[in-house]
Amino acid sequence: MMAQPRDKTKQAQVIDDNLKRVYQDMLKEDVPDRFLTLLEQLKEQEQGDAGQLNGVSAEPESRRSK
Repeated sequence: MMAQPRDKTKQAQVIDDNLKRVYQDMLKEDVPDRFLTLLEQLKEQEQGDAGQLNGVSAEPESRRSK
């Protein structure tokens, strides 16, 4: 009966090791081009939004100090 907890511990360690290996492999992969394109579009949109404000606070009127 003592072998069962050890088996579960060993199984848990094998699962943990495999998950860590898969995660490390994913970290080494390049970011997909589509995702990079979307990030660039977002950056351009944020820069455009900031330029349109021309010094006007983006904070809602209710939050501005009077």
